[in-house]
Amino acid sequence: MPENDRQKLLKGEAIIKTLFLDDGIIDTSGSIFVAASPETVWSVLTDYDHLSESIPKVVESKVIEEKGDEKILEQTGKSGILFFEKSVHIVLRVKEIFPRSLTFNIIEGDFKIYRGQWKFEPSDSDDGTFLSWKAVLKPDFFAPPLLVSFVQHQDLPTILETIKNLAETRKPNPEI
Repeated sequence: MPENDRQKLLKGEAIIKTLFLDDGIIDTSGSIFVAASPETVWSVLTDYDHLSESIPKVVESKVIEEKGDEKILEQTGKSGILFFEKSVHIVLRVKEIFPRSLTFNIIEGDFKIYRGQWKFEPSDSDDGTFLSWKAVLKPDFFAPPLLVSFVQHQDLPTILETIKNLAETRKPNPEI
């Protein structure tokens, strides 16, 4: 991670980046610093069956299959701008590498492409976690890439801030 990004994150800023790839594909990423251990941040993000109760834009989330460190999740989300809101449904394969990463890839749903990773990087001083999300996506419905990018820049900071707040107020789980 570039040092200037690291300093921005330590000051409390979320960093969102978007690249436009060929064929309407969007490469997007977001990062935030969380004053909690990677294990605590992990516990927020892997509470799959309750994400709709705590994470903005998640309407429904549930584990439909589980094989050790691989989970199949079914999720519905809602997003949009102004008066335009769109519900999207996806089934994801998630590979867990505790407590370092969650890699996901769409199996079926409203995206032609939806794959990426959550990464949990402990800070050098063990006082927190650099949390990052990176994904490559392409909707399976008409949505201009500029609109998709705008929605990512609008929604991702709110989602990251919510995860940050949940993790920073969560008591560490001794069972992890």
